[in-house]
Amino acid sequence: MRIIYCDSVFDNKIIEPNYEEEKNSALNAGFDFSLINFEELIDGNIATSFRFVKEPENKELGVYRGWMLTPNQYQNLYDGLLKKNIELINSPAEYKHCHYLPNSYQKIESKTPKSNWTTELDVDSILKLTKEFGDRPIILKDFVKSEKHNWKDACFIPKASDFDKVKSIVDKFIVLRGDSLNEGLVFRQFVELEFLAVHSKSGMPITKEFRIFFANKRIVKVFDYWDEGEYGETKPELDDFFEIAQNIDSNFFTMDIAKKKDGDWIIMELGDGQVAGLPDNADRNEFYNNLKENIL
Repeated sequence: MRIIYCDSVFDNKIIEPNYEEEKNSALNAGFDFSLINFEELIDGNIATSFRFVKEPENKELGVYRGWMLTPNQYQNLYDGLLKKNIELINSPAEYKHCHYLPNSYQKIESKTPKSNWTTELDVDSILKLTKEFGDRPIILKDFVKSEKHNWKDACFIPKASDFDKVKSIVDKFIVLRGDSLNEGLVFRQFVELEFLAVHSKSGMPITKEFRIFFANKRIVKVFDYWDEGEYGETKPELDDFFEIAQNIDSNFFTMDIAKKKDGDWIIMELGDGQVAGLPDNADRNEFYNNLKENIL
């Protein structure tokens, strides 16, 4: 079993510093690791990216823990490692299933806010989608990410029927996402969540959210999503989320959940577990020990 990390931009023979603690915990848990060059990977230079990956004699299971990839980039990662006799835990189709909200929406629809989406960025397409929400507040994201740290300018729309505001938010969002825009636009009904704190840097409201890691449909670990604010004794009831997780088309994924103001719990989104970050508060040793138990 091998963990695949990205190397440092400044030295291809050492790990990206942000993953140093994870690597140490992985080694303590009994995993091996290899380094790839992220910049070469996204530039399509696959052989150069994998030049320090040692090929095992027998096929080996691998888990990527690194920066987010587009589905095409992940396909290159998957195929390149397979040629090295390492098979990543999620196929390209499984990666995309949790990476793009529209791909998994049907699986989580019963526990997540109403959402619609478009790959067309013209005014008519956007107006058609936002009309479905009436006067309700909505938020904007692409197929993967929002600009939640630019909450008032590029994320939150107080009234979906206010098209001038919609257009302003969409225009700013597209500028901020730039070349990083993932596929298209997603509009989601805004749901009032239980307030936790005001983010110290962006000023956005942060709410009681948790990140659940699943491996082979089993819970690896539940983390407080935010490192700021006092969670107190709040703990989510997991039975409904565990049941939904059994139908997700992925072997390693995250489920971000949040507590509504009325006390109910919802799914915010899914993510591929290989590119999902651990909160600063995470016990990395416990995470990798649990991962090993649930993955093998």
